[in-house]
Amino acid sequence: METAIRMTGVTKTFGALTAVDDLDLEVPRGGLYGFIGPNGAGKTTTIRIVMSILFPDAGAVSILGRASALEAKDRIGYLPEERGLYKRMKVRAFLRFMARLKGADGPDLDRRISAALERVGLTGVENKRCNELSKGMSQKVQLVAATIHGPDLLILDEPFSGLDPVSTRMLRDLILEEHARGATILFSTHVMPQAEEICRHIVMVHEGRKVLDDALDDIRSRYDPRSIQFEPLDPAADTAALGAIPEVERVRDVERGSEILLREGTDPAAAMRRIMETAPAARIELTRPRLEDVFIGIVAGGTSDDEDRLRAALRDREAEEAPA
Repeated sequence: METAIRMTGVTKTFGALTAVDDLDLEVPRGGLYGFIGPNGAGKTTTIRIVMSILFPDAGAVSILGRASALEAKDRIGYLPEERGLYKRMKVRAFLRFMARLKGADGPDLDRRISAALERVGLTGVENKRCNELSKGMSQKVQLVAATIHGPDLLILDEPFSGLDPVSTRMLRDLILEEHARGATILFSTHVMPQAEEICRHIVMVHEGRKVLDDALDDIRSRYDPRSIQFEPLDPAADTAALGAIPEVERVRDVERGSEILLREGTDPAAAMRRIMETAPAARIELTRPRLEDVFIGIVAGGTSDDEDRLRAALRDREAEEAPA
């Protein structure tokens, strides 16, 4: 199988910090890969190495069959985490410029620009200067710039940061359209539910090292469902007794009820019967493993304090990037 990205034994340090540690990564042509991990895991450094913005201290990289992204730059689309437009340029002029840099300046360029802007809900902004755009509008323009030349490889670093739900859905649909067209996509995010919704293959990194690399369906089948969402029939009911059920490892309060984590190897059906015998339920539901749970299970070392710390770190970052 042809590969779009191949990294072998890649290491990158900054002084005493090892940002990427002996990383192997292979993304096949046509793949839709989620590259996930918390802030500081090494995702952006890895992407900058893929893009030849940074160079590894050790290891080998090939991109679209070439020795580096510099040799394949016209076939790559890149949306970096740090957004940047030419602020004084008008939107159409900026997109023309970016397309021509990629060799996509055919006679139908203006038509393709207009169609792309319409697709992301930006009809009528062609003559606005980039510094007049809102944050969400700027991100849409940059995604258009990253895809206007029909790239073979599309690399997205936190593409939904700060977007409202409607814009997020629109950009998600555009990403899926690019994949259906044939583009290989590497989607980097710390927001694991986004990767779970979009991607077919997941690579998890933590502290510069790869901790998981597998198809999403295989991950779901390998990790037993161990979480139950429980809403008591009586909202004022004391659910403390749930923690004493032998099959229950811990109970966490959530909005409108509890999340019940089962002990490893527990029969979920038997546990649900015991739970309903202990406290009548308005709703009880076995949830499939979430990527966040899988990640925390791999790296937390089995202690509840580490789990809570990791979950809090992920939630804090999401809160920071929520749209104003």
